[in-house]
Amino acid sequence: MSTEITDNAGKSRYEIRLDGDLAGFAQYKLGECAVTFTHTEVDPAFEGKGVGGSLARGALDDVRGRGLSVVPRCPFIKKWIDKHPDYQDLVR
Repeated sequence: MSTEITDNAGKSRYEIRLDGDLAGFAQYKLGECAVTFTHTEVDPAFEGKGVGGSLARGALDDVRGRGLSVVPRCPFIKKWIDKHPDYQDLVR
């Protein structure tokens, strides 16, 4: 199964696709120095398969690569960062 995580800037969200099918997304607001994550959703057909965690990691890796900070307003993203201390340096 192929996994692809992309930044759909037109919809202000990171998307995760499994074999081409949209499996979930993480909505955000882009600021000058930070990305504020507001909502994460995984399609029920893909729940329990690690899709949300893969999406969070991919989105946060992209934010880090762009030199931006993160404001985790989304409870899922906040909880994921809390469980992965190597991403806490991104939190603003």
